[in-house]
This record gives sequence, C-alpha cells and structure tokens, in this order.
Amino acid sequence: MEVPRLRAAGPGDASGLLALKQELDRETSFMLLEPGERRENRGDVAADLARVANQVNAVVMVAETAGQLVGYAEARGGRFRRSRITAYVVIGVLAAASGRGVGAGLLRELELWAPAHGIHRLELTVMAHNQRAFELYQRMGYTVEGRRRECLIEDGRFTDELYMAKLLNTEGHEEHGTRHPGG
Repeated sequence: MEVPRLRAAGPGDASGLLALKQELDRETSFMLLEPGERRENRGDVAADLARVANQVNAVVMVAETAGQLVGYAEARGGRFRRSRITAYVVIGVLAAASGRGVGAGLLRELELWAPAHGIHRLELTVMAHNQRAFELYQRMGYTVEGRRRECLIEDGRFTDELYMAKLLNTEGHEEHGTRHPGG
C-alpha cells in the first residue's frame, strides 16, 4: 500500500467520504453507527463539508491512497465563545489501512491545523475495549479524563466509553490551568 496523501476535505469529496463512512459502518463495530443507520446522502455530505469549510474551528481531514479515501478525521469546535477552543474529534480508518500510520498521521494533521484555528483542546471518545485505538490515542498524547459506564449497547451488551483529551500548546494559553484576562 502506498503512503496515503493527507489533506483537508472539500465538497468534491462528498461521494468518497460517504462511501468511506458506509464501509466503516459495515466493517467495524467501533464506530457509532451500525450498517443501515446512516441516513445522509451525497448532497448532505457535500453541504456539511461546505459548512465546515466556512467554519474557523472545524475541519475534515482525509487520507487518500490511489484515488480512494482510506481514512478520515474530523474536528469540530464549539459554537460559543467559551467552548470554541475545544474541538471534538471523530476518526475512522479502514481495516485495510489500519496499522500503517494513517490514524496517527490524521491526528498529527489535526494537531498542526488546530493552533492556527483557535483550538487549544482536542477531545474524543473511544469504546473501552477498543485497545488498538486507545493505545494510538495514548501514544499521541491523549489522556483519559473519564469513563462513561454502560453508555452504549453493542451486540446486546452494555459498553463503556472512555473520554480522552489532549491539550495543545497554543500561543496565549498555558499548557495547564487557566489564563485569566489581564493577568
């Protein structure tokens, strides 16, 4: 497999991104939606990508190999002044591209993008038994901030979810604690 090209997605990626998400729905139970639950169409995805392109604190990054999307990561910042420095991350990588650095590359791209777009904190959730993703997030500097007990149901069983986050060194903010205006 060739090295994937990592880039920001645009409205022209709607068909490929929708196909990627639908394939992820089919091949893994670690994403939120099950096969057949995704109701968006190509037009919906194109409209969402156009909205994201017009938001200062949101982006969808894709990994492309041989003209096919093999992974994506999206970061969506808060809408209000107090929360716009925090972006929620969703990431998905096809099984065929897993273990080849695609997920780490996408997360690095988000971290490079974030400071210039006012993002100080990236956060995500991961199913507690998704060891491979959990270890990737830890290697990338994310820490567990909490556990949502029995918040999902998967194959008839309750599943816990871990809440993880990474604070970024952004100018004007301190790594830990709170910066107060005027001091």
